[in-house]
Amino acid sequence: TTMYSQERVWFNSTRTGQSTMNNVNHPSHYTGSSIECIDSIKAQLTPEEFRGFLKGNVLKYLWRERSKGGYESLLKAQWYLNRLIQNDLTQENQRTQDS
Repeated sequence: TTMYSQERVWFNSTRTGQSTMNNVNHPSHYTGSSIECIDSIKAQLTPEEFRGFLKGNVLKYLWRERSKGGYESLLKAQWYLNRLIQNDLTQENQRTQDS
């Protein structure tokens, strides 16, 4: 199961609306071209830099949750944390295959 399908299952089992789900998983302001912003960022960074980017966004959304964004900020933090976990698992699988 991919990270995205796991998120859909989780979001569908909660009371979040479709607009909240879209704002978290695929915000329109980041998906207006043929490649999503997150994929472009990943392509421009080293694996370690991308990991730091993901971790930093987890921290940012948790930090601001009470003053800006509320529940949606928590969902965004979770999205970045899921992406960080998936990224680490993918890296680990690649290292295992290479050895």
